[in-house]
Amino acid sequence: MNRRPFLKNLTLLGGGLVSLPLAGIPISLPKNRWDDDFQPVFKFITASDGHFGQPNTDFETSHQNLIQAINRETNVDLVVFNGDLIHDDPVFMPAVKKVYDQLNVPYYVAKGNHDRISESQWLALWNQPSNIFFPIKEQYGMVILNSSNEAGDYLCVDSDFLKTALEESQKFSQVFIFIHISQNDWTRHGVDCQEVLDLIARYPNVKATFHGHDHDVDGIMWHQKKPYLWSGHFGGNWGNPSPSYRVCQVDEQGKTLTALKRVADGSILNAHQL
Repeated sequence: MNRRPFLKNLTLLGGGLVSLPLAGIPISLPKNRWDDDFQPVFKFITASDGHFGQPNTDFETSHQNLIQAINRETNVDLVVFNGDLIHDDPVFMPAVKKVYDQLNVPYYVAKGNHDRISESQWLALWNQPSNIFFPIKEQYGMVILNSSNEAGDYLCVDSDFLKTALEESQKFSQVFIFIHISQNDWTRHGVDCQEVLDLIARYPNVKATFHGHDHDVDGIMWHQKKPYLWSGHFGGNWGNPSPSYRVCQVDEQGKTLTALKRVADGSILNAHQL
C-alpha cells in the first residue's frame, strides 16, 4: 500500500538536525544528548496506530513490544494511545484494553478512524468520552479529541468542545492536545480544518498538538507558531520501518523536550525542544 505523504507549504522535520523553514524556531537536539542534565517534573508518552486485530500482521507481538518498552521508561505520569487502537472489528476493543492494562502507569485513549464503535460503547469500555480534557499535577492540561466516527470518516474535531476545553485550561502553564487525524491537509491523510488550527493558535499556553494516522510521518511541523508532532506507528502493515513511540517531558522552568523512540531498543530517532 503506497501511502507516502506529500507536504504543502510546510516542511517535515524528522530524524536529525534540520532547520525550520517557516514560523517558530524549534531546536533539534542531538540524539545522544536530548535529555542530558534534564530534570523533568512531568513526563508522558504517546503512541498511535497499533491496529490490534489487523489480518496478516503480528499485532499481539507489536503490542507486547510496546508495553514492555513503555514499562522500561522511568517516571512516566501517563500514556495516551492516539487512535487506531484496533483495526475495524469492534470485537477486538476489549482485547486491546486488556493489553493496555498491563501498563504500570495510567493511560488514556483517543478515537481513530479504525476504532469503529459507537460513542456509547466507547464510553462503557474505556470509562472516558471520546472528547475529554483534564488536569495533571495542577499545572498541565490534557485535551483528547475525536476526529472520526463509527463509519471511519475523517473529520474536523468539535471546535465548540475544543474552545471550551482551552478556555477552561487557561490557568494551566502548558496544554497538550491529542488528535488522531491531522487537522491540516499538509499530509495525504489530513483534513482541512482551519477553524481548529486558528483556535489552537489563539491560546498561548497550548504547547503542542500530537497526531497519529499517518504511519510514515514521525517528525514535527509548525503552523502559526505552534508545533504539531507525529509518532509514526507501532502496529499496522505499512509506514516507517521502525515502530516508535513519543516521549514528552517538562522541567520545573517549563522547558519542554520531546523525542521519538524506537520500540525495539529505546534509541532516539529524533528529538526537539519545543
